[in-house]
Amino acid sequence: MVATATVTNLIPFDGPRGRTAPASPRVSEIISALSLALDLTEGQPMGHSINTCLIGMKIAASLGLTDRDFYDLYFALLLKDTGCSSNATRMQEVFGGDDLKAKREVKTQDWTRVTIDGLKYLGRNMKPGASNYRRVMAIGQMALQRERRAREFTAIRCERGAQIALRLGFSARTAQAIRNLDELWNGKGHPRGIRGTEIPMAARIMNLAQVMEVFAAAQGPAAAMEVIRERSGTWFDPEVVRATEPLEKDAALCKHLKDGTAREAIIALEPGDRHPADHATIDNICEAFAGVIDAKSTYNNQHSTRVTATAVAIGKKLGFDEKRLVRLRRAALLHDLGKLSIPNSTVDKNGALTQEDRDIVELHPHYTQLILETIPGFEEIAAIAGAHHEKLDASGYPRKLCDSELSMDARALVVADMFDALSSPRAHRPAMQRQAIFAVMSKEVPTKLDPFCFNALKSLT
Repeated sequence: MVATATVTNLIPFDGPRGRTAPASPRVSEIISALSLALDLTEGQPMGHSINTCLIGMKIAASLGLTDRDFYDLYFALLLKDTGCSSNATRMQEVFGGDDLKAKREVKTQDWTRVTIDGLKYLGRNMKPGASNYRRVMAIGQMALQRERRAREFTAIRCERGAQIALRLGFSARTAQAIRNLDELWNGKGHPRGIRGTEIPMAARIMNLAQVMEVFAAAQGPAAAMEVIRERSGTWFDPEVVRATEPLEKDAALCKHLKDGTAREAIIALEPGDRHPADHATIDNICEAFAGVIDAKSTYNNQHSTRVTATAVAIGKKLGFDEKRLVRLRRAALLHDLGKLSIPNSTVDKNGALTQEDRDIVELHPHYTQLILETIPGFEEIAAIAGAHHEKLDASGYPRKLCDSELSMDARALVVADMFDALSSPRAHRPAMQRQAIFAVMSKEVPTKLDPFCFNALKSLT
């Protein structure tokens, strides 16, 4: 079982023409795609949550769970990491380094015990770049406070994830499974330290499935099963471990995880009503994930919501019809999805970015488009969202598109995003005032920014 992630025209280009309206995607198609972004902010390869879902559903089938249990577990598995961005700032403050690296490496550590490997983990991740004295002191302090810190990080993450599941309309049992994701059979888990059958069955399955996926991806199926067996009765419910045994020889499962077809498999397994999602449901999912994106950094608070309001207002000034405004709104809500791939040590850096930092930052629109393109019917939304840092003279990123390649929708989003970025405080500067912002932006009109969109922005009250 191996995870795989696999300038301005007078008549602006407005995107593909002559297409029939795409059918609405199903909820499973949307959430499974957006889970790829959650994998990024957990420091995992894209596909981790999808693979974990497939493993978890196989275990559930082996245990003979009811249809209701299947439904609750299915979406809990896909949404298990929705709270993961909420503790990124706090982790970066405590570790003083790359929060994504710290999250990725902790997945293979038995953090319930003080071990040599655990101390080595702290040595790799605590205060990189600080003096040896400061690093040793920080490692010692973290070792003494590991329980308190683990509870803190887990509580932030799991509670936020549970709240998002409820907001999306999923059951209290789905939320409870996410809330108890990191509890252990022996009571040494977090955040509450409940034990045994006090832990919901769905949470027991989810915890085992995610650990199995991580070890299988890193070390192979045999090593993953060895870890699961070793932790039977401590981390994991022995009954769930026994139900997992057949998976080691499940050829279909191994094939899906190895060749990257797990998403197709889990979409086919979607329990319950498989009708396309309605407009209200799609909008609710987009809004919820905009909140996930903005929770990653204190400097990003409500950024996606504000950009969306500004972009839609510009669109209205330009005479966009309702269908086009809906498309622009969804693209704006999700435009920074790829930013979940950036460590907070870079996002919140107080100082000039290095070239390495810039290379990382400039990939985030690429990830946004890559992920959104996997949702049926979201192709145009993906193109708009993925172009929010492009400029008319091809000086933007990541694809260096030029004026003839940028729709008016994308141009409106570029202007809205730049306006909000300058309006908001950052670690290295305070927020700018409206007059100063327009002075900065006007220097880029019309070579880089569209004048129609910029004039529409200025006309907003």
